[in-house]
Amino acid sequence: MERLRDIREDRDLKQSDIAKLLNVSQQTYSRYENDEISIDKDSLIKLAIYYDTSVDYLLELTDERKPYPRKKP
Repeated sequence: MERLRDIREDRDLKQSDIAKLLNVSQQTYSRYENDEISIDKDSLIKLAIYYDTSVDYLLELTDERKPYPRKKP
């Protein structure tokens, strides 16, 4: 998914930085970015929270970066 790469690079992060956040290998994260394998729902949610955006934005369903109002835990 191109958007995953773009948002990571916009913040000057390495694939290994995000892989560590998601508790996966750098190779697995690279495969997410290259659309070789699908990213799981829990990882998408983690990334949306981390990047302060929506899952829809990460999945390229919208160009709006602003997240939706979130439920309180």
